[in-house]
Amino acid sequence: MNILSDIKVLDSLLALNLTITLWSARRKMTLSDFGNAELPPEDLASLGSKRIADPDSLKIFSTLKARAFNYLDRHGVRFMSGWAIPEDKAGDVITELISIRDNFFREKEAFLADYDQSIENWINKHTKWAGIIRESTVGSEYVRSRFSFAWQLYRVAPLTEHRERNAVLESGLQEEVEGLAGTLFREISASADEIWKNVYMGRDSVTHKALSPLRTLQNKLAGLTFIEPHVAPVAQLIQTGINAVPPKGNITGKDLLMLQGIVSMLRDPLLMLEHSQKVIAGQHPRFVLEQACSASETIMPEGENTEEYPVAMPEIPELDPVVEPVASANIPSLGLW
Repeated sequence: MNILSDIKVLDSLLALNLTITLWSARRKMTLSDFGNAELPPEDLASLGSKRIADPDSLKIFSTLKARAFNYLDRHGVRFMSGWAIPEDKAGDVITELISIRDNFFREKEAFLADYDQSIENWINKHTKWAGIIRESTVGSEYVRSRFSFAWQLYRVAPLTEHRERNAVLESGLQEEVEGLAGTLFREISASADEIWKNVYMGRDSVTHKALSPLRTLQNKLAGLTFIEPHVAPVAQLIQTGINAVPPKGNITGKDLLMLQGIVSMLRDPLLMLEHSQKVIAGQHPRFVLEQACSASETIMPEGENTEEYPVAMPEIPELDPVVEPVASANIPSLGLW
């Protein structure tokens, strides 16, 4: 049997390819724009571009594109030319994309309705260069064609039969699927690094809003547990830590230090795998967190070298007994090393 037929993870995911195009409002500079002045040869320097519309009027489209990409990054993992998303979340994902797309098209129509006047306003703002702007303007129908927002949602299935065996073996799908877990852990690591810098680094107190980005990572992992066995334990470790935080008041002291320890773990893909493996080997998530944030460890915010932060885990309200650890198996690389 061909190895590609054993890629069971494909049964639980859908692939989504999102294509958003924007009008740049830029045109290439020409020699005539400089009054035919002598310029360096093309192998030495090239002409730049000129803006023919106010860039501020186009910012909303970049914002909406970023919102769509960020949403998919929060709920899926990069895969092939787009994202792999859990099939059971496809409805919610498409609903959100429809909302963003509809907003995108409303802004597009509003921009086009005011297009001619906005070009005139831009020219009047740069009267000295009015000639080179006006000579490069384009019609609103051309601009309309440059804006698009579309996606394709499809199921990926391995190619199991073909007259040329190499067409199956060299399709690249096996490598794409095998790389999903490594991609996921690297994405979590990159997000955790941003969370550390923007929320936790150097702080001695945070509000409950600091839990929101951790919940986002937990939800992403929880939705993609079918990718690889080490994913679910990491999600469980994050949830265990979140559950340990008191429901009201600023987060300080040992509670904050515990969260800093969790974020530090998430910043390191290999550390995530190490602690995940402990849970797989039989240790209770509470016990693993206590190890990860033990009093013998310190969390040193970047740029601060004079103060130590001993970590003491808060009591975690769980009734399940801690399972005695068992010998762990070798941790797979998941493409991380």
